[in-house]
Amino acid sequence: IIDATFVTVPKQRNTREENKIIKEGAVPIDWEQNPRKLAQKDIDARWTKKNNESFYGYKDHANVDQNTKLVTAWEVTSAEVHDSQVLEEVLQPPEVGGTDVYADSAYRSLAREESLTATGHTSRIHEKGTRNHPLTDAQKSSNKEKSRVRARVEHVFGSMTNEIGGIAIRTIGLMRAKVQIGLLNLVYNIKRVATLIRKKYFSFDRVVAPKIA
Repeated sequence: IIDATFVTVPKQRNTREENKIIKEGAVPIDWEQNPRKLAQKDIDARWTKKNNESFYGYKDHANVDQNTKLVTAWEVTSAEVHDSQVLEEVLQPPEVGGTDVYADSAYRSLAREESLTATGHTSRIHEKGTRNHPLTDAQKSSNKEKSRVRARVEHVFGSMTNEIGGIAIRTIGLMRAKVQIGLLNLVYNIKRVATLIRKKYFSFDRVVAPKIA
């Protein structure tokens, strides 16, 4: 199951001109001349809006196993990057992650469907209607069935939010964000594995360190 969630960072107090320069991929001259100030400025985080709500920071793009709800692959981008642009980076080969690929309709396109077929995957991505071609009852029913599986990724992000301090970081820059978000995914996985062991999902109840020769 592939999806993404916002990871917020402290808002930067920049001028409009400074923000314009940053969006163009450059750095204001006075920041370059003042290393201490530049060290406190996040030039990688971005603003974006979803459902009329604004977010500032990064995105955690995750591939979640539908059976265990473990994060099996992840990638980090600035917040404005569209979810669908990162699917290939987190997609697992069929022999590793299975053939079925679940995602919401934002990931769906003709090119994506052809690409998944070419790599041996089976698309379970939600279908989307258009103004002139609304979804049929059969497509709506299919989407509903897919949602039963896809909803499991929301459990993962919900757990991160409610159980391990929320999906927010206080680092500066993309590289540090990748480390922090990677640790966030790792901590979630550790907690999830403990739950799976407790529920007897695995055939063992402890891990024994190998003896030193």
